[in-house]
Amino acid sequence: MSTANELFDLTGKVAIVTGSTKGIGRAMVEGLASAGASVVVSSRKQDLCDEVAKEVGAATGAEVLGLACHVGEWDAIPGFVERVVERFGRIDVLVNNAGINPAHVTPGEMTLDYWRKVFSVNLEGPLRMSQCVAPVMREGGSGSIVHIGTMALYGPGPSICAYGASKAALKNLTRAMAMEWAPWNIRVNILSPGPFTSEMLLGAAKTDPGYLEMVAGGTLLKRVADPHEIVGPVLYLASDASTYVTGDDLSVSGGMMK
Repeated sequence: MSTANELFDLTGKVAIVTGSTKGIGRAMVEGLASAGASVVVSSRKQDLCDEVAKEVGAATGAEVLGLACHVGEWDAIPGFVERVVERFGRIDVLVNNAGINPAHVTPGEMTLDYWRKVFSVNLEGPLRMSQCVAPVMREGGSGSIVHIGTMALYGPGPSICAYGASKAALKNLTRAMAMEWAPWNIRVNILSPGPFTSEMLLGAAKTDPGYLEMVAGGTLLKRVADPHEIVGPVLYLASDASTYVTGDDLSVSGGMMK
């Protein structure tokens, strides 16, 4: 029987976290590195990836690669995955965290360009990244893919309809991927955060002075979470602590209603 430390140990594993230069993405990549994984820090800007990779490596002692990739660009993703495999020889964990909600746009105001922009990053990016990573995981004998959703996928408001719809579609895609890749011993789950301190949340608060209090009030714990409070749940799904968990959705939301 494995000990708790052994179950969560990621020594020898390689993990990619998209959108990992800030917020919960950075917290997750730091947590995976602290658990022993070699990690890939990724966002759109190479200089920022390099900076964060250096900081995470210094803080954790892990091998860290900073590698830029715009997940909204379908054709950029295969080359990104190839470079990770060239560097590490394997991929064991993929966390599809990169996501956008550029502005508060209601259904009546929605434009096709805005809708496509949101879906290209929030849905098509995780689809393409997973398509490219899954064969690598199959060769390695197993893998864990974790999509990062949002509690807005369960009940979006009109001003975040594109964001909520894209994440609701990602939840549906999660189940389909889990069904297809189970024979390859690849687990696919979705982790849905509630209100966490982030640029997206703080940006919304700038235009609405009562916004933070409002979203905190929607949780049972009556507060907004710190980014590092996402680390335990993502380690659970990434590690051998959850070897019998796939096709599932886990909320980390302070008790918000689904």
